[in-house]
Amino acid sequence: MDNNPRIFASSAQPLSDSSDVQQQALPESFPVNEESASVRRRAVFSDSIAGIISHHASLSADVGQASRRHRRKAHDGSLQLLDDLTNRPMDPLFSDSRLATQRNVPAWERYITRVSVFILCVIVGFYSCLFVQQLHTDPRKAVRQNWASELEELNAQVDTLNSDVSDLQSQVTNQSKQLGDITQSDTLVQDEMTNGLSRVKGEGITLTLANPIASDTSSSDGTYHRDTTAAQIRLVSDLDLQLFVSLLWRSGAEAIAINGYRIGVQTSIRTAGQTIMVGVNPVQSPYRIEAIGERSALAEAVSAKQQPQLYDSLSDAGIYPQVSKSRSLTLEAASIGNLSYTRKGE
Repeated sequence: MDNNPRIFASSAQPLSDSSDVQQQALPESFPVNEESASVRRRAVFSDSIAGIISHHASLSADVGQASRRHRRKAHDGSLQLLDDLTNRPMDPLFSDSRLATQRNVPAWERYITRVSVFILCVIVGFYSCLFVQQLHTDPRKAVRQNWASELEELNAQVDTLNSDVSDLQSQVTNQSKQLGDITQSDTLVQDEMTNGLSRVKGEGITLTLANPIASDTSSSDGTYHRDTTAAQIRLVSDLDLQLFVSLLWRSGAEAIAINGYRIGVQTSIRTAGQTIMVGVNPVQSPYRIEAIGERSALAEAVSAKQQPQLYDSLSDAGIYPQVSKSRSLTLEAASIGNLSYTRKGE
């Protein structure tokens, strides 16, 4: 067999003479380039072509049955749901409702409806603003003002009653002297003066204490000076007043009053809430302590020279005591309560 492949021309019908001449003129085959030539050649009509077998992979019967067995069903519920959500998202009932015919609303009815809604919105907005404004207000201020006004009225009533009691005591004393049945001894007079039950007059000093300028001492809004004062600002306390009163008693004071309220046997100096009370009477800054006695000795006892530590602590807080001497001071009698469980001993 020829190793060089050749191309043969054949025809089912006989060729003419001219065709034979042209066929003879053409070469029998075209030579193949050596680079493109096959390593081994075999003709299709060779006897060995029948021995060539197919090398294609074939599928087994089990593989076909498995593919058919795992094939997805045609009517799958999950696929149907996804298809409905993707292609038909609108609910059928809603779609049907859109097909319903709407009645024609008159123009005047639409106008009235819009005006009514607008008026309703304005009313709701107005009352909402009032409610928010009410929330931002301080309700305690009105309560404090009411309490302060009531306290002032009660204090005025107490002052009136105290003056009435003093007048009645004076009348009783005068009537007793006119009757002559009871003689007033020096011991009784001394006891009344010592206990603060009688009006006294004499020389003495006036000690004035005031809160720092940084504190708010205004009570025009119904609050006392300690309600609106910051906690870090030191104010004159009841302990300061007690300390100065004790120094004056120890230095020979015979009668003491704070802001006009006499210190008696039943009078206390204490703090009630945010206010300093002298007995049952509230006092405010500036605090004026009046003492009757030898004025030079009293002024020396409460001076900065004798009390350096006290004055240093007060000056650090912005409190500066002022002492002034007086030739004549008049102090009213102290108010006393009714005694229920005490009687004169035998």
